[in-house]
Amino acid sequence: MSETKEIIYLTFPPDVSNQPVVCNLARVYDLSFNILRARISPKQEGQMTLEIIGDRKKCREGLRYLKEQGVGITPVAQKIRRVEDSCVHCGLCTALCPTKALRVDLNSREVLFLREKCSACGLCTSLCPVQAMVLETENGIWEAITEGA
Repeated sequence: MSETKEIIYLTFPPDVSNQPVVCNLARVYDLSFNILRARISPKQEGQMTLEIIGDRKKCREGLRYLKEQGVGITPVAQKIRRVEDSCVHCGLCTALCPTKALRVDLNSREVLFLREKCSACGLCTSLCPVQAMVLETENGIWEAITEGA
């Protein structure tokens, strides 16, 4: 099993925004998800930033399901990387990290970066005084959607 963790931006037309399509990702495709941001406009159009976690094949199937339901999918193909030589371990980034991917080791007093917990929100990149946290783009999720199409 090849597990993937990706962040995508979804747009829902009014006739789909009241349907449980995201819930079906978990129920039908055995995917975990984390809603990072969601909004429904006065015209009932939905927008959601979603982190999905699960088997790569199931992820691809789930994303195809969303497309079939009329959901627009845009990859937020970004990852955070720390430039180890630049980091001064000041700890500023730990205050804003919503997923606790950045934390201070109490013994060494160094900032630890747990990439597997990172949701790539980018808060640390704007706060870091020495630009040690860098936002990188990738095409992982787009490849997952189009593979074998």
